[in-house]
Amino acid sequence: MDSWLTTVGLPVALAIVMLGLGLGLTTADFRRVATYPLLMLVALGCQVVVLPAICFGLVLAFDLRPELAVGMMLLAASPGGTTANLYSHLFGGHVAVNVTLTAVNSVLAVVTLPLVVNLSTSYFLPDSESVGLQFDKVLQVFAIVLVPVAVGMAVRTRFPGLADRLARPVKILSVVVLVAVIVGAVLKERANLADYFIAVGAVVLVFNVISLAIGYGVPRLLGVGRPESIASGMEIGIHNSTLAIAVAISPSLLDSTRIAIPAAVYGIVMFFTAAAFGRLVTRRREPAAVTP
Repeated sequence: MDSWLTTVGLPVALAIVMLGLGLGLTTADFRRVATYPLLMLVALGCQVVVLPAICFGLVLAFDLRPELAVGMMLLAASPGGTTANLYSHLFGGHVAVNVTLTAVNSVLAVVTLPLVVNLSTSYFLPDSESVGLQFDKVLQVFAIVLVPVAVGMAVRTRFPGLADRLARPVKILSVVVLVAVIVGAVLKERANLADYFIAVGAVVLVFNVISLAIGYGVPRLLGVGRPESIASGMEIGIHNSTLAIAVAISPSLLDSTRIAIPAAVYGIVMFFTAAAFGRLVTRRREPAAVTP
């Protein structure tokens, strides 16, 4: 993959997205989420344990090629994407829940993502070397994720008017950069793109729908409120495809554009499935009380 994408494009994309996220946050958002311990436990359990297990079953059922199978498992192990926050906001979710889940999942991913990737490469690519996130790379990722959020929150606290003016342009810029990253990730394999989309499109769609359903349905079954359940559904159903692509194509990590294909396809499909899911759950409002 072109060096500009791996060394500049991906870090810039992640930083812009996280800056936009921080511009809409205050410390009060995090303090309020402490009142939802059950939701946190359930959502994290689904994200860290249930989804990788389901993804493994789907990969075997669809009989994916080894590198595409590893790419799917990498995607399943990736934490929630920041796009989930936007969709949660658009469809009445509790955005602070999304932010907290993303933060905690990102911390857990330091252990879970390398573990899932190593097990996947050992199973599907037994002749290749096992790859994990080395400590220096972990520090780089967290710097890209956490520092822009902190900067955005600082701007929101000190200069709320400026934060309001910057929010929309930063969101637009983040979408543009993310689209450029996805295009760049598949450009090298453009001759085989149609074949790859056919190969992983169905499993990506099924996995995305199942993720959204579990993320929303399980909390609702346990009595969690609708806004918090919508937030959980978006968080669990929308993975950080940018991070997955970065891990896949980075020369110091997996160094494979083919492994990045599922995340690139997912990065396109999820926009439509998440919108359809959001429309579905918001149409099912709680019935209004009848006045005698």
